[in-house]
Amino acid sequence: MNESRPLGHGERLDWLRLIRSDNVGPITFRQLMTRFGSAQDALEALPDLARRGGNRSFRVCPKSAAEKEMAALAKIGGRLIASCEPQYPPALAALADAPPLLSVVGHRHLLGQPMIAMVGARNGSANGIRFTETLARDLSEAGFVVASGLARGIDAAAHRGAIDGGTTAVMAGGVDIVYPAENQSLYRDIAERGALISEMRLGVRPQARHFPNRNRIVSGLAVAVIVIEATLRSGSLITARLAGEQGRDVMAVPGNPLDPRARGANKLIREGAVLVEGADDVLEALAGTGAGHPAAEPGAAPPAAGPAAQELDEEALSTARDAITALLGAAPTPLDEILRSSGFPPAHVTMILLELELAGRLQRHPGGQVSLAFDQ
Repeated sequence: MNESRPLGHGERLDWLRLIRSDNVGPITFRQLMTRFGSAQDALEALPDLARRGGNRSFRVCPKSAAEKEMAALAKIGGRLIASCEPQYPPALAALADAPPLLSVVGHRHLLGQPMIAMVGARNGSANGIRFTETLARDLSEAGFVVASGLARGIDAAAHRGAIDGGTTAVMAGGVDIVYPAENQSLYRDIAERGALISEMRLGVRPQARHFPNRNRIVSGLAVAVIVIEATLRSGSLITARLAGEQGRDVMAVPGNPLDPRARGANKLIREGAVLVEGADDVLEALAGTGAGHPAAEPGAAPPAAGPAAQELDEEALSTARDAITALLGAAPTPLDEILRSSGFPPAHVTMILLELELAGRLQRHPGGQVSLAFDQ
């Protein structure tokens, strides 16, 4: 396990430039850090890696842009926390796709406490909203920080119920963008008494494609996810699925079978989710687990690259590129299958996929799957 450590200003700036460069996502970030040992060295290597993947116009995030983002965040009282730092949420750091950097506004110490996520319908019923506020308050009084997504309805009710004891709101856009606008007052309350977090740059307005990524953070923060009032095709069920994949406990509040908003939660219960009628059900389900955090290696703080990581045989890589690219298609393929089918060493496959991703030719999917990008 890697030791957590604080970053100096210059290193934090390099981390921000790296994650803000073209086609660098959380998994790519970790692979680059593992191979090159530092963000500074990875930044220097990016253009050549992208060129080998087929992109000769790769954009490295300028230092001035990163400095401007950090200054703007500081101006609203925020700070960037890196996944290797002690204040980074431990449960989230255990994930392979943990955000390398989080923008945080509010009380950063809350991120180190055990969390329970509560999610549900944006058009929550009066009873559902009242129950959510009560459950969130009871869980908060029991020592948990309540995490949710600051959406209208159930999410907002969860934040209101837990505001006195501690709540964390995960933003789908920049941490400075209130969405929906009707939650402006709640946003201010959380900034003053809780914590607002986002992996997105300041000023980014939420779009539909941002919400699944936001949901993985909501579930990743928590030891358990509770679903309250969700339709069968809701984002809340996506969060529940992500929670299961992340090894979190999935819980649900049963509802009237005549109400479409109850069907998602009822389905989860049929599939084995813990039935929740009050805080005692949650505490009982978590008893014996320690209600702590999954074993976490600080997110993207790999050991420095060793000699074996520094050099790969370019002739062997050249031979492997066409073969590995030919194995990819529009349909997602498991990485293990590519490794087996290619017959090339894992280090070569990893490097070639990294080059393709930086070139914008590779897309990653949940469950360790990859495909060619849609424009191929």
